[in-house]
Amino acid sequence: MKICSLASGSKGNCLYLETGETRVLIDVGLSLRETLVRMEAVGIDSTGIHAVLVSHEHIDHIRSVGAFARKFKVPVIASHMVATKAEKYLHKARVIEFEAGSALDFRDCVIDPFPITHDACDPVGFVLESREGRCGSATDLGIVTRLVTEKLRGCRSLHLESNHDVEMLMNGPYPWDLKQRIKSRQGHLSNEESLELLHELAHGGLEVLVMAHLSEVNNHPGHVVRTTESFLRDQNVCAPRIVIGDQYRASAVLEA
Repeated sequence: MKICSLASGSKGNCLYLETGETRVLIDVGLSLRETLVRMEAVGIDSTGIHAVLVSHEHIDHIRSVGAFARKFKVPVIASHMVATKAEKYLHKARVIEFEAGSALDFRDCVIDPFPITHDACDPVGFVLESREGRCGSATDLGIVTRLVTEKLRGCRSLHLESNHDVEMLMNGPYPWDLKQRIKSRQGHLSNEESLELLHELAHGGLEVLVMAHLSEVNNHPGHVVRTTESFLRDQNVCAPRIVIGDQYRASAVLEA
């Protein structure tokens, strides 16, 4: 099982996941050219991708989904509502539609899209389960529901939002209405909320943890790494490899 954050942040998001026989991207929010450059830089074969999964229709997640799918003749896996809302971006791409909460078989894995809270039409997180185990991704969620917690249990690799430090956000330069949106039930998870979720999810089999969608203005990567490592030590859990999803460069391809 492999995971690589190709981009993470408000300017574009893209995650690579690989099981034994399946290689997918979750979202393609960069330009097609930049996506391919980053894949090549870390040794991911773009011609070997089998599908693109779409979490929701915001431009930083869907900018080049259709272009990638058309170029490499792979399906887009998205909910009906998202596929309809993002039709101009998916133009002429083959779409496999799902309903949030209903898992689907794809090659050697089961893809389980589960509903999350965000200001989009039908946002989801994903769990991919195969013989190698479970990997989960949940970003752009305003609150942690019981369903989110249950779906992400038992993962070997996790891609988890840690968007903002509350004090930095409230004392920062954003206008008040944007601050309220980010803090709302349809906004983004704070560092503290992310650690509360990790309290439920941390276990001895968690090997890779990618902290994602960090705000460039209202957060700091070093702070997230330090607090997460300290938190996991306090939980008496062998710390997984912790990586910060970066907006401007791909992470290493991490193997669990």
